[in-house]
Amino acid sequence: MIDEMHEECGVMGIFNGENIVRNLATGLYALQHRGQESTGIAATNGEKVRVTKTMGLVADLVEEGKLDSISANCFAAVGHVRYSTTGSRTLANAQPMLVSCKWGYLAVAHNGNITNAHELRAEMEADGHIFQGTSDSEVLLHEISRTKADSLRDAICIAVQKFKGSFCLIFLTVDSMYVVRDGFGFRPLCFGKRNNSLVFASESCAFDLLGVDYVRDVAPGEFLSVNKDGVQSEQLIKRDRKAFCIFEFVYFARPDSKIFEQNADKVRRKMGKKLAEESPVKADIVIPCPDSSTTAALGYAQASGIQFEIGLLRNHYVGRTFIDPSQNAREQKVKLKFNTISGVLKDKKVCLVDDSIVRGTTLKIICKMLREAGAKEVHIRIASSPVRYPCYFGMDFPSPSELVANTLVPEEVAKMLGVESLGYLSVEGMRECTGAPDDFCGACFDGIYPEKTGSMNKSRCGEVI
Repeated sequence: MIDEMHEECGVMGIFNGENIVRNLATGLYALQHRGQESTGIAATNGEKVRVTKTMGLVADLVEEGKLDSISANCFAAVGHVRYSTTGSRTLANAQPMLVSCKWGYLAVAHNGNITNAHELRAEMEADGHIFQGTSDSEVLLHEISRTKADSLRDAICIAVQKFKGSFCLIFLTVDSMYVVRDGFGFRPLCFGKRNNSLVFASESCAFDLLGVDYVRDVAPGEFLSVNKDGVQSEQLIKRDRKAFCIFEFVYFARPDSKIFEQNADKVRRKMGKKLAEESPVKADIVIPCPDSSTTAALGYAQASGIQFEIGLLRNHYVGRTFIDPSQNAREQKVKLKFNTISGVLKDKKVCLVDDSIVRGTTLKIICKMLREAGAKEVHIRIASSPVRYPCYFGMDFPSPSELVANTLVPEEVAKMLGVESLGYLSVEGMRECTGAPDDFCGACFDGIYPEKTGSMNKSRCGEVI
């Protein structure tokens, strides 16, 4: 019901150390923003790999007491949080996925979207393969199992080179961990250390809770073999460019994370400052649409000299129980999620900074709420460019026809929202703020895809459709 785009999932792995399963669960708490449908952890004791999963949050996994069943003598584990999508809410699609193949136990945690999974699955089904779920991660495991290789390590290396699209993969066997990132580096993946523990995570915020030192990013196309002898690295997949997802900086990543070897907070603040330069406004106050836009709004206020205020509060504890089907469900949901502070807004010319506009339906209700709270004028500034194109590399987007910027020009969007003005950050301005403009994918903004694969079958949260 809420007008948002969603990241597909988050992954984490720990090799060596104490209380590994508990520490992994703690790290997954920090990655919970990347997925709230299901949570899972797979762990090895040197003899077998065991997995526990649940539909719901990390807290559900902990409170259900499922961690003890896999914690004994554990020296390595991988974990996963998954974003919810309609039609794929099943435990069969929850991760990590665990199988037993000719080389033994193999578990995998995957963040991304394998764009040729549909074709690979059809080929396998024609050969007699049987699938339990609809996940592209399951296709990945089948591809590894049918590879003619002398070892599991070699099988993984051969199989992943067949995959197109985005993937950050952490594999776990009874005695080893393998980590690989696609050649474009679409999704972030960090590498850290604490004493003798080696830690991998989608974002560095997972390290902070555990006192883990950030070392570096896993490089695009890099393959890491981790075992009791240490870490071996090789460049497995080569591409002629990088294609980091710029939307990670716009919205997905927590501001306290380091991704793509940069602090998300600093890049997001630069985007706000650049937005003030490109799209100035005469206003009394700047307010963020909490919480993902707060940093950009601070940047906008600093660059423009307009006073920063908190004019909207966000309720993080809204469930579906309170929705009355006899009333406008979307408006109820927005009003339960956000509330205005009339003392801040009354008789003020308000500049509301948001990170992006998807359908615009939620923002329209928020603008109406600002008016009802007494705002004299409402001006919208968006710290990203108009979203016009679908993503095939690990984000859940509406169809192009539902993207408001794909059907209306900014002036028409402003009229639809009922505001005095609307301004976006340019694609060039966004890229400039990253400090490495040529290293980022902005296909959802400019339609320039770094990789095209067949019909670009879209998978939602790993669901092959």
